Amino acid sequence: MESAQEKNDQGWRQKAIRPERAMAAGFLALIVVGGLLLSLPISTVNRQSIGLFNGLFTATSAVCVTGLVVVDTGPTFSIFGQCVLMALIQTGGLGFMIFATLVMLALGRRVTLRNRMMIRESMNAATLSGLIRLTLWYGGLALGIEVIGAMLLSIRFVPMYGWGRGIYYGVFHAISAFCNAGFDLFGNYASLTGFAQDPLVVLTIGALIILGGLGFSVLFEAVHCVGARGKLSLHARLVLGMTALLLVAGTLFYLVLEWSNPATLGAEGMGVGGKIMNAFFQSVTMRTAGFNTVDLAGMREASKLMSVILMFIGASPASTGGGVKTTTVSLLLLLVLSVIRGQEEVNVMKRRLPADLMRRALVILVISLGIVLVGTMVLTVAENEQKDFLDLLFEGMSAFATVGVSSASTPSLSPVSKATLIPMMYFGRVGPLTLALALAHKSGANQKRLRYPEEKIMIG
Repeated sequence: MESAQEKNDQGWRQKAIRPERAMAAGFLALIVVGGLLLSLPISTVNRQSIGLFNGLFTATSAVCVTGLVVVDTGPTFSIFGQCVLMALIQTGGLGFMIFATLVMLALGRRVTLRNRMMIRESMNAATLSGLIRLTLWYGGLALGIEVIGAMLLSIRFVPMYGWGRGIYYGVFHAISAFCNAGFDLFGNYASLTGFAQDPLVVLTIGALIILGGLGFSVLFEAVHCVGARGKLSLHARLVLGMTALLLVAGTLFYLVLEWSNPATLGAEGMGVGGKIMNAFFQSVTMRTAGFNTVDLAGMREASKLMSVILMFIGASPASTGGGVKTTTVSLLLLLVLSVIRGQEEVNVMKRRLPADLMRRALVILVISLGIVLVGTMVLTVAENEQKDFLDLLFEGMSAFATVGVSSASTPSLSPVSKATLIPMMYFGRVGPLTLALALAHKSGANQKRLRYPEEKIMIG
């Protein structure tokens, strides 16, 4: 018979997993509601429904802050439809539970213990204490960054479109950029190609993408340390270090490969400064954002493959971006380095990393690779060799990593391919995090006391 302690432990584990399921269900419910709203005639300029399937695809892309589109966002959606998109992007970017908590606080409702547990899961927080204050801080920080971004973008858009439309464009694209969504209103699926040589727009959007992709906890630490001259945690240092490395490496790679490509950086009128700026922007946006300033279909094959790698790595934990996350890749690289050096433990910056953390990072990597490979295989079969394989891999990775860039023209894909991309976007936004949290509970009392004899097998 089970002891009282074992029953309590089992009951706690059952309760602990409920917040994860609630978050996944919350994102799914938001997608369904958003899809229904976007499929209404009032959501389009011509007052004709885009269809429930297209509505669900667009809502999934918005909630999962991906940016893949099957209809041209600006010319297709009315102000109502665009506002629905902004709400979905903001909710998906902040995280379902953080946004819901902010709404409850604004309405004066009490945040229950169960709500706090779900907030803790969504933030990757260790304790329940101080979560409401932290949630308010995160919401205020996001709002402040988006307001500053909107003001900077409005400097360019107001002279182009007038006061009302210019400010509105500034707000929409600031939210889309900070949330790493990649939706734009410029039409013709052009994204930011019309602003390729405009430093104000390109660098502002790039800065918003980077800030959104660092993660709220890292931003909180950075602001706190600047004010109090404190020391950054190991997590924050790994995130900042890996982010800087990827930005520099990606920029140099695109500069070398695309410098003379007339379809991208070698376009007529693109000076040295423009080449460097656009190479940097592609390094930024390819990791999770979805905007582009050059023709992605015209990139060299090696550049597309490099983009797939950057997309797979993605942003950082508890951020508005996707991918397997910078810290996951950092941990696995450190594990490889420790094995090469013959070390039994993984150490970094005078800290030892737990073995359980390494196992979870490896599981996330393997399952994510499996999802991308299976999804790409389905895309390849569905397109019946009408599309290049690398472009389909690019598309599948873009969906899973919630990036939103495309070199295969998403609207031209078959219905089966589009239907395949929907769960890939959903799992990319919800799956890896949910998996990591679920594995985190499997420790201590959950482990069996029985241990079998050890036996080695040959590998390598």
